[in-house]
Amino acid sequence: MRCPYCGSLDDKVIESRTLGSGESIRRRRECISCGYRFTSYERIEEKPFMVVKRDGRRQPFDRAKLEKGISRALEKRPISATMTDNLISEIEDIVFIRGRTSREISTEALGDLVLEKLHELDKVAYIRFASVYRHFENLDEFISEVNKIESLPNP
Repeated sequence: MRCPYCGSLDDKVIESRTLGSGESIRRRRECISCGYRFTSYERIEEKPFMVVKRDGRRQPFDRAKLEKGISRALEKRPISATMTDNLISEIEDIVFIRGRTSREISTEALGDLVLEKLHELDKVAYIRFASVYRHFENLDEFISEVNKIESLPNP
């Protein structure tokens, strides 16, 4: 570590402490050349979790976007804010578990997961989300999806 006072690269660690929940370490250091004492911090730098779009572009996973889509589908439905938050957290946890090694998930897999969870929670919200996610272009597609949901077994 470069000494902020003299620029030397020779130092020794005097003390180390774990901060917070063990995600970072604070180290007190002393420059061997000039004796100046300074503090450094170390933390794990993780690769961001990415979402692979249909056209191949990648963008960072954004919980707020997920929240917005689900909230729109659940708008004016008898679902509490707590249940909505729990649903979003559950989906987020599943996404991170499924993409643990590659650190990415496709929008298709993410959308299908949201549909699966909404189907369990509220059929109207499921149809609302499906109509946007699957890009219904006419009434026949919409009716087909409603008929499909009626034929599916309840979880």
